Amino acid sequence: MKIFSEIKQITKVIKQLKLDNQKVGFVPTMGALHAGHLSLVSKALAENDVVVVSIFVNPTQFDNVEDLEKYPRTLEKDATLLKTLSSDILIYAPTANDIYQNNVVSQHFDFDGLEHEMEGKFRAGHFDGVGTIVKRLFEIVTPDNAYFGEKDFQQLAIIKKLVEKQAIPVKITGCDIHREANGLAMSSRNTRLKPAYAKVAPFIYKTLQTAKVKFGTESATKVTEWVTKQFAKHDLLVLEYFIIADVETLKTVKRKSNKKKYRAFIAVYADDIRLIDNIALN
Repeated sequence: MKIFSEIKQITKVIKQLKLDNQKVGFVPTMGALHAGHLSLVSKALAENDVVVVSIFVNPTQFDNVEDLEKYPRTLEKDATLLKTLSSDILIYAPTANDIYQNNVVSQHFDFDGLEHEMEGKFRAGHFDGVGTIVKRLFEIVTPDNAYFGEKDFQQLAIIKKLVEKQAIPVKITGCDIHREANGLAMSSRNTRLKPAYAKVAPFIYKTLQTAKVKFGTESATKVTEWVTKQFAKHDLLVLEYFIIADVETLKTVKRKSNKKKYRAFIAVYADDIRLIDNIALN
């Protein structure tokens, strides 16, 4: 298991791999790895000759400094977990100064409006931060294939748009949401949930499942009203938003069409921990 912390180290190795015609798969992460991450890495291992996993808590995509400071950093544990899949995985774990070359600021992007929906309305500058770090990582790692989870569906759509607009030669693969046995979408934040909140958090996915059933016979507006009422009655979980959107534009649906695909997106606070999830509706 090789861990690289500097650009010059990882690029030297990747340059040789490319000369040897090795196909490079890439899984960017912020560490605190769990089974969801491992499922992405497993897919990457199956489809490429070599896999690079980046572990970097990116400061430019946090609009909340306290959230950035509290984000778990567990490099040693992460490396041990990855080794259970393969000892040949390359880990890139840079410092902020190394990856940003001592200029830790976001580039501004136009994602054709995708960045203004849902998360973009609640997290100022978040997707500029995402675009900046992903573009930078693609420049450093130069992967043939890159893998992202659908839990962050909006982020996945934005990264696909980034690759399209910047003409970056990498294939983006979205992977199914990995869930706990109780249905809660796996997230590094789950480990920070206090016991009482961890116990009730599966209510989020159960509500999404019911919303999916209701969407088959009811309007998007009625389903949204129903979800809002369910959380209004909940003692511990606070709904930030529930939105039913067109998967192509991510715009909130006003009237259903049989020709379009829709997805329900949700963000919920469990005490001070923000949890997101989504579900395909048709």
